[in-house]
Amino acid sequence: MQKTALYKALGLTLGAVLMSACSSTGEVNEGAASSQPTAIEEQVAQQGQEAQTQVVEDAALVSEDLQQQADKAQQALLEMTVFYFGFDQSSLEEDGKDALKAHAAYLAANPSARVVLEGHADERGTVEYNLALGERRAMAVRRFLMANGAKAGQLQVVSFGEERPAVVGHNDASWAKNRRVEVKYQSR
Repeated sequence: MQKTALYKALGLTLGAVLMSACSSTGEVNEGAASSQPTAIEEQVAQQGQEAQTQVVEDAALVSEDLQQQADKAQQALLEMTVFYFGFDQSSLEEDGKDALKAHAAYLAANPSARVVLEGHADERGTVEYNLALGERRAMAVRRFLMANGAKAGQLQVVSFGEERPAVVGHNDASWAKNRRVEVKYQSR
């Protein structure tokens, strides 16, 4: 759409230049040069200017629309605050990295914002092991946020191990929901 409008504007401008360069009145008057544009030249020049103005306005609208879409996408990523892990794993899943990058960008842009990273584990394993696993998971998120712009002073790590399950149950589906890190803003 933008290319078509641009081509039209360029075509009109080129046409105006060609018409003004090739136009003649048919009379040869060696002593006097006409500095007044003809009515056709004025009309073509005006149309060219209007087309250029329309192209610029269209480009501004498209740019504004793209910015609004980007802002909405960024906000949607910031609303994702729970990040899940595999069984006995503390490495980040790929599907959560974009949201964590959005959180890191928000923290970098807002130095007064503070976040608590709550690490959790499922009920399998000893209490001590699950506390350590929850901490490793929260630390993995902390390292990722810091690598993407957040400051260490903005991030606090807490591990709850198996003590605060998101879903109570003794099956794979319940356990999968409990292996997580929650990002909780203290001030926004």
